[in-house]
Order: sequence, then C-alpha cells, then structure tokens
Amino acid sequence: MKLIHTIEDLQRNLTEARAKGEKIGLVPTMGALHEGHASLVRRCVAENDVTVVSVFLNPTQFNDKKDLEKYPRTLDADCALLESVGADFVFAPSVEEMYPEPDSRKFSYPPVDTVMEGAFRPGHFNGVCQIVSKLFAVVEPDRAYFGEKDFQQIAVIRAMVEDLHLKVEIVPCPVVREKSGLAMSSRNTLLTDGEKAVAAHIFGILSKSKNFATNHTLKETRQYVVDSLNAIVGLEVQYFAIVDGGSLQELDSWSDSDDIVGCITVFCGSQPIRLIDHVRYKE
Repeated sequence: MKLIHTIEDLQRNLTEARAKGEKIGLVPTMGALHEGHASLVRRCVAENDVTVVSVFLNPTQFNDKKDLEKYPRTLDADCALLESVGADFVFAPSVEEMYPEPDSRKFSYPPVDTVMEGAFRPGHFNGVCQIVSKLFAVVEPDRAYFGEKDFQQIAVIRAMVEDLHLKVEIVPCPVVREKSGLAMSSRNTLLTDGEKAVAAHIFGILSKSKNFATNHTLKETRQYVVDSLNAIVGLEVQYFAIVDGGSLQELDSWSDSDDIVGCITVFCGSQPIRLIDHVRYKE
C-alpha cells in the first residue's frame, strides 16, 4: 500500500493502472476510520483491480467550525487499518492541495439537498459536492463506494453525478453497527462508554417503530419515535422525518409511497455529539 499526498503523484500511479485496463474503485473518507469504512474498502477491493481510499477532512462541508475542530484525526491508525483490508493507495492531501484557491462553485439539487440535513446544516451538501467532484476529477474512478448511514448524502451525490454527466457508478453499502445496534461513526469515538450505551437506544427505538407502524398512522409513528427518544436522559432529537426514499420528501400516509425511510438526527451526551441513523419502513 502506498500513502500519497499530492494529486500529481496519485494521478501518475493511476495512469499506469488505467493503461493496463484496470478498474479503479474509490472510497472517499474523512478519516477516523472504523469497521464501517473497512467494509466499504473490502467491497471495493473485491470489485476492482485498484482501490484508492481518500482520507481528507474537508473543511467546506462543516458549517460549524467547532464541529470541524473536534472531529477526530487518526491518519497513522487509518493507514494501518487500510493496509490490513487491501487498499492500494491512500490519498491524504493537505487542504492547500485540494483547495489551492477558494472553491466558489455552487451545487443545488432540490429537493434532495434542501430537506433534513440540508435544512439544518446550510452549505453542508454544497461542500460535499465540492470535494467529491474534486476527488472524482482527480481519481476518475469506475466505481465509488459510500455508506448508507449517510442516506441523504448518497442521494445528493447521485444527483451531482447525473448533473455533471460523470461516468462513475455510485455503490451504496449497508450500515455497519456495533453490537449494541449503534451505527458505526467516527463521531462515536467522542462518546464516553456511558453515552454510547445511551446512544444505542436510537436504533432500538427505530427498530421498535417498525412494529409500531404496522397498526399506527405515519404521524403517530413519527411522534412515537420523537417522544420515546426525548424521554431518555442524554438524548435530544433534532429531527425525525419519514420520507420517500427517492425524492426524500416527507410523507403524510403509509400509502403515499412504496419506498419509505425514516431519517433521524439525535444529539447525544454532554458535548453534545450529533448522530444520524435511518430505518426502512417499506422498500
């Protein structure tokens, strides 16, 4: 495995691979890697000849500077994990390498980027599109792998790929969970053991809500999830939206769609840490 810090060096290596007709897969990450990331890399390795993993904490997608400052940075550990699961190249550029000058591009894909995370984190998805489009331009991957934990992000990236007519296949991969059910996230490292135990209730309540939904209205189910989680000391729901899995628009009735997903963001702990998850009601 080779650790690369510059676009020029990475592209030189990938040109050689591409000249041989090899398929290139990309796993974009912000570092602080865990088993969820490892699962993406394993799939990428299995489906491509060359696997590139980017490790870049992208400043343009953080609308809260404090959130950026406390985000964990663990490049040495990340590289050890990536080597163990078969990555070929780790691309870990500096901010100056990716943004030699400010990126003034604007991306807009309503309605998928204006609801939920788009509403609560202004500018977040524009920053995501800025960096992912840059990575796609640098790597020119045949396939790119993203975790379904960031359910809305995948919808936005797909819209961007279509808009820019990019020849890359977006591969969504299932959420990987801790034994407690808590969705694996780099942010989990910021939780104490006690807070992690509390955070596990997020998926627990979401799971129970699937059974609750079988004999309750969509509105009642939404309220059940919000009230149940807010009743737990240490948790505070920012939003819970039950949406169409394609358009991400909120629904009024279970009969409104054949693809229904509940997307949630919850604050946990004393800092507090912002955690996201989702549950599928119909697919």
